[in-house]
Amino acid sequence: MRRRYTAGRLLERDLAPDPFDEFRAWLHDAVTMNLPEPNAMVLGTTSPDGQPSSRTVLLKGIDGGAFVFFTNTGSRKATEIAGNPRVSLCFPWIAMERQVLVCGSASTVTRAATLAYWRSRPRESQIGAWASRQSSVLETRESLEAAAAEIAERYPEEVPLPEFWSGYRVVPETVEFWQGGIARLHDRLRYRRVGESWLVERLAP
Repeated sequence: MRRRYTAGRLLERDLAPDPFDEFRAWLHDAVTMNLPEPNAMVLGTTSPDGQPSSRTVLLKGIDGGAFVFFTNTGSRKATEIAGNPRVSLCFPWIAMERQVLVCGSASTVTRAATLAYWRSRPRESQIGAWASRQSSVLETRESLEAAAAEIAERYPEEVPLPEFWSGYRVVPETVEFWQGGIARLHDRLRYRRVGESWLVERLAP
């Protein structure tokens, strides 16, 4: 199926000086358009032998010049980040004919920041985080459900923060904003970090 991109243009003069300000504006547009999971992003990591992998996670905040998400530290993504912190994030806002691609380095957030977010999560999500040894092999679905039931019984009130759960912050080296264009003449504007400043470059589509 052929698609014509007609939503608009992206010109240098329209960009905010800081990529985080531009990103917030685009995220606001995605929320305003009622896109499903507007904060969903595809996280790309690489194994020690060079095998890339990707999965969708949720952006939980922008803090101190970094994109923040949370996960099990025993998961594949966390294990690969520990071996190679260079990652990518992709926000595919297809309905708006837009995409944002972030490339940078990931590191864990402070334990205090992880705890603060943990306490904001629903109880069911906390129980699920305890019950799932993420990325490990399960014999049956029932074994996972049994683990969740056991955690719920063990912690009838407050569910504590697991030692194996943390937040990660991705500090970008580049942030690329893509806007679909007519005749496949898409607009690709990339912020690239140069010292303490950002250089904007136009890339061929």
